Amino acid sequence: MQTDPKPGTLYVVGTPIGNLEDMTFRGVRILQTVDLIAAEDTRHTGKLLQHFQIKTNQVSYHDHNRSSRIPELLEQLSNGKAIALVTDAGMPGISDPGYELVKVCVEAGIPVVPIPGASAVITALSAAGLPTDRFVFEGFLPAKGQQRQEHLELLKTESRTLIFYESPHRLRDTLQDLAEIFGNERQIVVSRELTKLYEEFWRGTMAEAISLYSQREPQGEYTLVVAGNPSELPQLSEDELKAELEKLMSEGISRSQASRQLAKVTSLNRRQLYQLALAIKKEEAEEN
Repeated sequence: MQTDPKPGTLYVVGTPIGNLEDMTFRGVRILQTVDLIAAEDTRHTGKLLQHFQIKTNQVSYHDHNRSSRIPELLEQLSNGKAIALVTDAGMPGISDPGYELVKVCVEAGIPVVPIPGASAVITALSAAGLPTDRFVFEGFLPAKGQQRQEHLELLKTESRTLIFYESPHRLRDTLQDLAEIFGNERQIVVSRELTKLYEEFWRGTMAEAISLYSQREPQGEYTLVVAGNPSELPQLSEDELKAELEKLMSEGISRSQASRQLAKVTSLNRRQLYQLALAIKKEEAEEN
């Protein structure tokens, strides 16, 4: 069933993540017939439009101009214009500012119609070979090391399959952090350049992935699919945790190392355990 775009409607249009043949017939038709296309990068989208001989006018909508552009787009929609929202690749709103425009439209009572298309999240998951019945998409992890590690600590006990986006220049650091917090033996699928000529899926453990990329220069955009925590970690009482920490430190291991080691086999993160280790020292000082 084909219908013309309805006036005053925002169409959220999926675009190819690499291979132009993944553009849907419906997506092409909507882009051809709306009044305006709001694109993350008009030059990038211009190539797509040229390929499909689409002559609809574009306007830029991205992270740096959204605060000023949203009111303009909202006004045009309110005046009956049909607008298509596109991102550089995939479904708008997934790890890009499209969400903000959709949110404002929903709040204003403006119809929002999704036009499904390719998504790196689902594409990577579908071929990863890890459980697909329950999964969590985390997008891009924080760029700064400490913030990234703190966020991963929160996900350490997650039993669902985890999916992350990562850029080539941060891949090695992210793999190191994943191994340190999730463990060297956790399974990971490193996918890159999805649907493109050099598409690749690599499968193995965290330790093997680190070894691979210590010899190989990361290239292209990455989608990482990580196995969830395979088993329930033991729930220890505070006294039991302190006893374990005392035992480790009595063997000559530092508070920091003891906290990191115990974090790998319990449900607490290393910073929480480090605070317990400090409390042990304080209690010992008060007793003396």
